[in-house]
Amino acid sequence: MMRSIPRKTTPKVRGGKSQRKNRTDLSPGYKNHLQHEPIIDRLRPGPGYRHVLKKRDIERFIELLPDWEELSKGLDAVLLAEGEPDCFGWHHPGVVAICAWDRELGGTWYSEFVVEHQDLLDRLGVSSERCSPGTHFLDWTEESVKGFQLLHLFLHELGHHHDRITTRSQRHASRGESYAEQYAQRYAEEIWEKYGDAFGV
Repeated sequence: MMRSIPRKTTPKVRGGKSQRKNRTDLSPGYKNHLQHEPIIDRLRPGPGYRHVLKKRDIERFIELLPDWEELSKGLDAVLLAEGEPDCFGWHHPGVVAICAWDRELGGTWYSEFVVEHQDLLDRLGVSSERCSPGTHFLDWTEESVKGFQLLHLFLHELGHHHDRITTRSQRHASRGESYAEQYAQRYAEEIWEKYGDAFGV
């Protein structure tokens, strides 16, 4: 699952309280169906949420990944999943998901998250303002949300998938959040220029 920092379960602040533990139930329909190649599915975003990403965005982004043929092994589906207050993305064996975004794009996030991801936020043009000790307001746009979901959330969940398929048993993503986070940061840096050309950043 996508989590921020060493970390609170979600980097976004709601009503001054951190949220409950991230959802881990696998969406129905993909659990016992092996695919010859990953399918991309877009589920309903749910009340109060919207999908900023489209299936075509995922397809265009995948074209930028130099090792996709290898990385996609054992991957049955990429989901644009339902939005939830405590989850931005998740991974289960064979499935990676990016959750729908709040209908209101901007919001309050933990300052730890802002500091850790400052380089990417700057590249995407996300302005931030400190609004209380430990929190910042992030002024997202549709384009910056799209960039963040692709260059960080999607790559983070792919990092968990890569972790699993490169372990001996290929059953568990045993190296955890730090591995997925480093994987996402390294990969985002590698493809940043290609992303800018493809998505007009």
